[in-house]
Amino acid sequence: MAGLLLVIMGVFKFGSLIKYIPYTITTGFTAGIAVTIVIGQIKDFLGLSFPAGMPTVETAEKLHAIAVSIGTFNWQALLVGVIALAIQIVWPKISKKIPASLITVIIGVIIVKAFNMDVNTVGDLYTISRALPKFSLPEFNFSSISQLVPSAFTIAILAGIESLLSCVVSDGMIKDKHNSNTELIAQGVGNICSGLFGGIPATGAIARTAANVKNGGRTPIAGIVHAVVLLLILVVLMPYAAWIPMPVIAAILFMVAYNMSEWKRFVKICKTAPKSDILVLVATFVLTVVFDLVVAIEVGMILSLVLFMKRMSDVAKIRTWSHDATEETPDTDRLKNIPKNTEVIEFDGPMFFASSEKFNSIPINEGVTTIILRMRNVPALDISAMRALNEIHSTCIASNLTLILSHTNEQPLSVMKKSGFYDRVGAEYFLPNIDEALAFAETLNK
Repeated sequence: MAGLLLVIMGVFKFGSLIKYIPYTITTGFTAGIAVTIVIGQIKDFLGLSFPAGMPTVETAEKLHAIAVSIGTFNWQALLVGVIALAIQIVWPKISKKIPASLITVIIGVIIVKAFNMDVNTVGDLYTISRALPKFSLPEFNFSSISQLVPSAFTIAILAGIESLLSCVVSDGMIKDKHNSNTELIAQGVGNICSGLFGGIPATGAIARTAANVKNGGRTPIAGIVHAVVLLLILVVLMPYAAWIPMPVIAAILFMVAYNMSEWKRFVKICKTAPKSDILVLVATFVLTVVFDLVVAIEVGMILSLVLFMKRMSDVAKIRTWSHDATEETPDTDRLKNIPKNTEVIEFDGPMFFASSEKFNSIPINEGVTTIILRMRNVPALDISAMRALNEIHSTCIASNLTLILSHTNEQPLSVMKKSGFYDRVGAEYFLPNIDEALAFAETLNK
C-alpha cells in the first residue's frame, strides 16, 4: 500500500515539493546523520560488547551503552579499524580506479585471517542464509486495508522524504539534479516488490548513497549493479561475506560520515548566515542526532516558516509621501508634485497575516480629502491583509475621503476582485500608475 501511494505521489508530481526544504535544513540533517553514523559504529570500531538486552536504537541509548561497555574494549579490533581507516585515507592517492573501500575489505579480511585475530566478523554477529525470500500475494479485504491506511500513509511519506533528501545530498556531492517524481515512482515500485516478497519498507539511504557517490557511482546503473552484487553475495558469496571484520565496516562508514558531513559548509554557514538561518541549521542538526530525521525536518520546517514570516513582516513598511517629500532620496517618484489635500501612502512588501496589523490604520493628515494607496511594491496579498484594506476603505467612507489605488499588481488585484473590494471601491479608482493617480486626484480636488 505504501508503494502504491509512492507511485501515485510521483505520478501527480508531489516530488517537486522537495524544493521547498531550505538549504539550512538539508545541511543540518546531513551533518546530523553523519554524527549518528559515527556514533553507531563506535561499538564495532572499538570491539565493545554491549550487555544483553540493553536498548541501542536511539543515539542517546547507543552513547549510554558505549559508556557502560567501555571496559570491554578490544585492542585488536581497534588496530584493525585504524589500519582500515589509514588504507582509505592513503589509497585514493595511489589509485582512484579501484574503490578504497574494496581494498580495505580485502586487506582487512586477510589481516584478521592471517593473524587469527580475536575480532568480530559479520558471521559472528549475524546469521547467514543463502535462501531467497518467497513470493506471496497479500490477502486483500476492506477491513485490513482500512486499518492499514494510516500506517501506509506514514510509511509512504517518510520513505518519500528520506529518499528525496538522499537525492538532495547526492546532488550536492556531484553537482547534479535528480528527477524527484521519477524517484518516487521507482521507490514505490521497489516497495511494492519488497512487500510481495515479505520484505520491509525501503527508502533511499543517505549513508549508502553517499558511499556510492564517493566510490564513483554517478548513474542509475550504479544502483542496479549494487542490487545485483548484493543478490550474488546473498546467493553465492554469503559464506565469504561472513569473513568481513566489523571494525573494517565501521572504518568505511567513518569515512562515509566524514565525506557526507560537509563540515566546512556547516562552519561557513555558522560564520556568515543570518542568526535565524543558524538557528534552523543547529536545531535540525541537534534534533537529527538526539531524536531522528523526521522530528528534525518537522521542527526545522516549522522554524523556517515562522522565521521567514517574521522576516517578511519586518520588511513590510508603510511610507507617507507627504512626510518623506523633503528627504534626499534617489527615488524620483517622491519628487512628484502632490496635489492639494492629497496624501500618498506607499505600501512596501507582501501584505499577509503576519504583517497585516501594520496596515490596519494609516496616518491621515488634517485637511486631506483624497488618499492614494500606492501598491507597486506589494507582490502578494492574503485575506488577512484584505480585511485590513476593507477597514481602511470603511474609515475613508466614514471620514468622507476618496480612496484611490495605484499600480495594483496581478495577485493582489485578483484577491481584491474575488473578495468584492474592487467593486466596492469602484473600477475607476484603480489607476495603472502613480502619474495617472495624481492627475485623477487633482481633478477631484478642483
